[in-house]
Amino acid sequence: MEGLMKEGSLGSILFKSQIITEGDIAAALERQKAAGCRFGEALVDLGIVTQEDIDWALANQLDIPYVRLKEEMIDREAVSLVPVVFARQFNLVPLIRVGEELSIALADPLNRTAIVETERITGCRVTVSVALLREIREMQEIFYGPATATFGFSSDRFPAKTLAAMNADTSGAAFLNYLLLFMVQNRLTSLSCQPLGTTVRLTGRRGGIAREVGCLQATYYPDFVQHVRKTARLNGTVDIAAKGILGYRHKGHNARFQVLLLRGEGSEYVTLKPQPFVPPPASIAGLGLTAEKEAAFHALATVRHGMVVFSSRDQEERCRLIDLFLKESNPSGKTVLLLGDYLGHAKVPFPRISLRHLSPQEKHRLVMAALEHDPDVIALEDATDLQTLAAAATAAARGKLVLAGIAGQDTPDTLEHLLHARHRHYAIPTVVRGVISCAAVATLCSHCKENYSPPADERDLLRLPVDVQVCFRAVGCPACNQSGYQGDRYLLDVIPFDARMVEDFTAAQGGEELARVLEERGLCRAAAEGRELLYAGDISPDEFVASILR
Repeated sequence: MEGLMKEGSLGSILFKSQIITEGDIAAALERQKAAGCRFGEALVDLGIVTQEDIDWALANQLDIPYVRLKEEMIDREAVSLVPVVFARQFNLVPLIRVGEELSIALADPLNRTAIVETERITGCRVTVSVALLREIREMQEIFYGPATATFGFSSDRFPAKTLAAMNADTSGAAFLNYLLLFMVQNRLTSLSCQPLGTTVRLTGRRGGIAREVGCLQATYYPDFVQHVRKTARLNGTVDIAAKGILGYRHKGHNARFQVLLLRGEGSEYVTLKPQPFVPPPASIAGLGLTAEKEAAFHALATVRHGMVVFSSRDQEERCRLIDLFLKESNPSGKTVLLLGDYLGHAKVPFPRISLRHLSPQEKHRLVMAALEHDPDVIALEDATDLQTLAAAATAAARGKLVLAGIAGQDTPDTLEHLLHARHRHYAIPTVVRGVISCAAVATLCSHCKENYSPPADERDLLRLPVDVQVCFRAVGCPACNQSGYQGDRYLLDVIPFDARMVEDFTAAQGGEELARVLEERGLCRAAAEGRELLYAGDISPDEFVASILR
């Protein structure tokens, strides 16, 4: 079961209790991905287990009492301590209070947030029993009253008829559609759903100014997030941050929105951003490099062994570069292994092995295991930690071509990381064939960008010269799908590790020092090029700070 389920998860507990098999887990994961439901719901839908099986296993494994709820078991004074919205959001019902201790029945005893928040709002120490969700909801109806079938969104920015339609659908589907329409009509550059305990605040941004759009009760917010995940094809991802794309059709025109998810305690922070449709580069020529940089890229693509390092703050950017590099290196007739979850999305037809949830030690073992299969090329999505980078260097020293991704803020940061790593693996200076450091910046839409004079504190942060008095920021128009941007510009430093570079690398005391040497040779220009784009009004200060400024 290793790799399928995280330790302590529902699937892990049911497997250890011998209630489900590895085959059941695989089937439930497929069902979960297809239906956009929770793992436990998938097991029940497939008829593998009953809800009682799940509750019993959780109670038994976690040594928590399992109770069958009856009306006479519940003290109304205890119920009054917990607000109805909170109880329904977390599927719990208070049972009895004794002194400073409050006993609750909870459908999901793994939901630590529900326990912590109950203690916070009641001021009591909480003890937990497991109960059937069906019985918890029956008790909620008896003691709190019937649940109102409303999504729970309030706002003064929508007509009453629209609000009624949004709240009539508790799945969140209508809510999402109206939010996207609202963003188009009001030319918002972003809209965020911010969980705040029992409520969710919605904030829209336009022209750099954020305004509150409305407030949502948290009861059905998990259903909305699940619908967003399903629509953006993000089901099954459990990373702390995830990105996806939503399609939307308005007045005969297709619109695209980027979905950003950030996993928090109990809920997810969701941000929607309009996206212009700009396909990612299909070749090196599409990166818009200078002739010198493109020639250096082509030269690196001819190497047959050693390690080429790809660095970027953004994982998808790194993987896109590795894919393009593979395509450029003419890998036909070679054995290539892709180690990672985002590699191979540029129609690179090679087997891919997931790195998800692997520790540095496990990634090190995976690289060593991959080496035993004698591939010509190993493409490694994330070799940032020193153990994995050392494994990549070992593979390169054995005559393999290793394409290693590193999460570096910029070229100096990447060089600093490699300088530090040479103490872990002495061969790094001699096996590295080159470093490709990338920052992709979103360029402003030329039709609607808005000029403004930055205040003194912003000028100091951006280090604007005296002759630059005006900057530009995103606004949004039909030409850019209200995003304010028209596409990405790729700023690359391509640094071949020739004999002179190895000598400089060996003598350098730090990444900044080495970067200055390379800048004098014209090899470390990405940050300067980004600053020139800012001065020219092609990118906004926000984009410069987010993508380039350290």
